[in-house]
Amino acid sequence: MANRVDHEYDYLFKIVLIGDSGVGKSNILSRFTRNEFCLESKSTIGVEFATRTLQVEGKTVKAQIWDTAGQERYRAITSAYYRGAVGAFLVYDITKRQTFDNVLRWLRELRDHADSNIVIMMAGNKSDLKHLRAVSEEDGHTLAEKEALSFLETSALEATNVEKAFQTILAEIYNIISKKALAAQEAAASNTLPGQGTSINIADSGNTNKRSCCST
Repeated sequence: MANRVDHEYDYLFKIVLIGDSGVGKSNILSRFTRNEFCLESKSTIGVEFATRTLQVEGKTVKAQIWDTAGQERYRAITSAYYRGAVGAFLVYDITKRQTFDNVLRWLRELRDHADSNIVIMMAGNKSDLKHLRAVSEEDGHTLAEKEALSFLETSALEATNVEKAFQTILAEIYNIISKKALAAQEAAASNTLPGQGTSINIADSGNTNKRSCCST
C-alpha cells in the first residue's frame, strides 16, 4: 500500500485477483475498470493490471488491480506480485466445483506471500449460469465464514455485484488504514503531552501532593 496525496488521489490500493484459470478474473477486471465484457477473452499470460479511481468515505482512492494468471506454470511469476497488496479478490466459478475446491490452496498461497492484514473478498463468479451451478451459494457462505472472508456471488457478464464487491473491499481497506493512521496520531500526541512521564514520575508527583495536603 502506498499512501500518496496529490492532485489525482489520496490513497493508492493494490488489489490482486487470484483463482483458477477460466473463472472470469479478467472479465471481472474489465467490467469494474472499463464496464466491458468480452466473451472471447483469452487466458491471462503472466500478470496484467488496470486502475480505477473512485470515492471512498469522501476520499479519492485509486484502485490498482492486478490480474494474475491462474495456470500452474505462471504461479512462480505471480507470487512476487502479492507483495504490497492490501486487498485480494479470490474468484471461483460456480459451475466448476474444482475451482471452488481449489480456493483453500489459493488462500494458503496468498497468506504465505501477502501481508497478514490483507483484506480478502471471495467471489463465486458466473452467477448468470444458475442452470449449470455446481457450487451452492450456501457452500460459498459457509467457507467464507469459516475463513473470515467477505463473500458475494458475481456475474461479470451481467455486471451483477461486481461494483458492490470492489466497493466493499475498498471500504474495508480504507477503514483499516484510517484506524491505523488515527492510532498513530493518538500515539504521537500522547508522547508530546506535558506531564506524561514514567509510572515512577507519576507516583512521585502523587506523593508530593499528599505531603502538601498533610502539611496544610
